[in-house]
Amino acid sequence: MTDTAPTAPAPTQSTAPDGRVELNPGAYPEGSRYANDDLRPIPVSQRHWGTYNFTALWIGMAHNIPSWTLASGLVALGMDWKQAVFTIALANVIVLAPMLLTGHAGPKYGIPFPVLSRASFGVRGANLPALLRAAVACGWFGIQTWIGGQGVYVLLNKVFGGGWEDAAEFGGYPWTLWVCFAAFWVLQLAIIHRGMEALRRFENWAGPFVFVGAVVLLVWMAGRAGGLGPLLDQPSRLGWGGDFWPVFFPALMGMIGFWSTLSLNIPDFTRFGKGQRAQVWGQTLGLPTTMTAFALLSVLVTSGSQAVFGKPIWEPVDLAGQADNTFGLLFALLTVLIATISSNLAANVVSPAYDLANLAPRFINFRTGALVTGVIGVVIFPWKLIESPEVYIYVWLGVVGGLLGTVAGILIADYWVVRRTSLELVDLYSRGGRYWYRGGWNWRAVLAFLVGGLLAVGGSHSEPGAGPFPRDGLIPPLEPLADYGWAVGLGSAFLVYLALSRRR
Repeated sequence: MTDTAPTAPAPTQSTAPDGRVELNPGAYPEGSRYANDDLRPIPVSQRHWGTYNFTALWIGMAHNIPSWTLASGLVALGMDWKQAVFTIALANVIVLAPMLLTGHAGPKYGIPFPVLSRASFGVRGANLPALLRAAVACGWFGIQTWIGGQGVYVLLNKVFGGGWEDAAEFGGYPWTLWVCFAAFWVLQLAIIHRGMEALRRFENWAGPFVFVGAVVLLVWMAGRAGGLGPLLDQPSRLGWGGDFWPVFFPALMGMIGFWSTLSLNIPDFTRFGKGQRAQVWGQTLGLPTTMTAFALLSVLVTSGSQAVFGKPIWEPVDLAGQADNTFGLLFALLTVLIATISSNLAANVVSPAYDLANLAPRFINFRTGALVTGVIGVVIFPWKLIESPEVYIYVWLGVVGGLLGTVAGILIADYWVVRRTSLELVDLYSRGGRYWYRGGWNWRAVLAFLVGGLLAVGGSHSEPGAGPFPRDGLIPPLEPLADYGWAVGLGSAFLVYLALSRRR
């Protein structure tokens, strides 16, 4: 009787010549409590988003009302238009780097953000960054929906001859505004219910349409103004000296925080990419260029409003409401609808839908997660988050950016340095595999998150009456770090995670 050598287990995944990895037939653990159809890796044959798809995605996401008013918020804080556009441009060049690094896992493995997080945080521990990202997205969804509903209200009020502002109030606002808000909420959820491919087709034409609409607004305003008005000549109240930098750095972190959410969950989109070239070029062409051009466009249009109306009108909806014909108002209404929907669905519904599915894969799918996102986005009172530039830029964007930068640092350290971009897909969905750690949690990632988060936001501070934090910060010794929250969170969590990962 001869001894028989043990049979090697069959490989569970295979690698295509271009480096993309997929599971072999029958390898996906269908019965696992940590798996469902929305979380499973996309087969290579279905990863077909090209450079244009990613560029159009970013154009669609960047062309929205909050993006338009970013420059106005910075000018309200004392910058001139050149300083505001420079700050926004630099922020988006910086945030592009983690966007590309975390996006790499999408086309290579076909997995969404919460599944990628399992490699560093653990199969169960991934719920920590996923729920943090979901909570932020719910807040953003509510903000964008409120702004979009306001746009519908203002423009329809003009179309139908006015008087809506005299309607009976509920919660401090006319009931007609609440109806517009609710209708806009329902419309968005109806679109996302059709799935990711419907969203891709929508984004392909929505982004270019909105850009054309913004250019039309510029041409109209320049024609009315007889030029671009005096705003471009107005000096900065801060100058470039000692008064500028204390505003610039927290504002820069706030602008980074604007897209720090997507720097985490960009694999939710790049998982459909046909290769790394498509996601790298698509994002590079789409994000920093679009955000800079849109910021510049906003200040040019506002400059014209100064000349025409005697005061700068920063809100694009209010400006569009100045149109003196029904066609112009309806075109503006359509542009506002498409701009807000294209941004809100891609940036703020896709991620929490996957994140909530990751929480309970057996009971929550993509569509259910999208509905939960919509409900949470309403009950957080989003109209309170955008009451002032200080609260919006320093508190909301600054604190959010600091915490999400911490998660990004851990993901990048784990995927690029610790694992050298090598993952075992089956173990990402299985109990007891290499990503199970202790009880499904990786204590190294949790500790790095706590340290990075404390350093990033522990010193959060507000001027009296301008925010919820004490003037000297929650933890006074950390107050100087709060102005650099995103960078501090990313850098400290990156280093702490690497140091802890060397311990076995």
